Amino acid sequence: MNVVVGVDGSAVARNAAAWAAREAARRGCGLRIVYADPTAHPGEAHVRAQVAHWLSDAAERVRSEQPDVEVTSAAIPGPPERVLVAESAAAELLVVGDRGFGGFTGLLAGAVAVKVAAHALGSVAVVPDVGDPPTFPDAGPVVAGVDDAESAAPVLAQAFRLADMLGEPLHVVHTWEVVGLDLRWLRSRLPSEEVAEQAQRFLAEVMAGWRERFPGVEVERIVGRGSPVAALINHATEAQLVVVGAHGRGGVAGAHLGSTSHKLIHHTPAPLLIVRSRH
Repeated sequence: MNVVVGVDGSAVARNAAAWAAREAARRGCGLRIVYADPTAHPGEAHVRAQVAHWLSDAAERVRSEQPDVEVTSAAIPGPPERVLVAESAAAELLVVGDRGFGGFTGLLAGAVAVKVAAHALGSVAVVPDVGDPPTFPDAGPVVAGVDDAESAAPVLAQAFRLADMLGEPLHVVHTWEVVGLDLRWLRSRLPSEEVAEQAQRFLAEVMAGWRERFPGVEVERIVGRGSPVAALINHATEAQLVVVGAHGRGGVAGAHLGSTSHKLIHHTPAPLLIVRSRH
């Protein structure tokens, strides 16, 4: 399986391709660069000169930076979100930039990233705009956001594996807050100190066994009251990667993307890995 990255000729997409190539090298797999062409008609074999240039430029850049990674590219007819979701079915990881395709940087910023993250068939990495050339940190912790017991296992599995592979510490973040009528909290009538202790116990329980599986990973547990988005953004400033689940506590039934991961797509300063287990 390859790491797949979507490009559109923009600097944001070039950043995403550079990060994806580095991730492919880490994982020991190939990189597939995909341009989704909404103006082409299905069945046509031609590739417009500009599209061919963008693909060639992206491939040349990543080959120069990661010469050991096998790079392939393709222009595929169809809307970006549809093309990339289809690509995710056979991808080791799908990578997109945090801005909309086609040069939309205002109202539509992030629209494709959100749709792809919501509907992909596997895990998705969203790469922020860090300038051109990109300046991703090559040192610093992996930060994992743990919300509920159901989503914790796949998030921790990815986060521990990546921290172990990078030789970096893992910071596991769990927050609690009372928003509106949180009936579970109101019925319990527990003082905040006891709620905080419950949160500490929860995190200890969901992390049980992981440190034994990855004894070489230095782990810091971070528990606090407040917004999970604010806490993760705060801890992401020096991080190489932030890892969260696709869903979380308090999600809307039937929703494809939790509110925390949705907001982080727009605001995290570090690349964001949204973990989704394949079914």
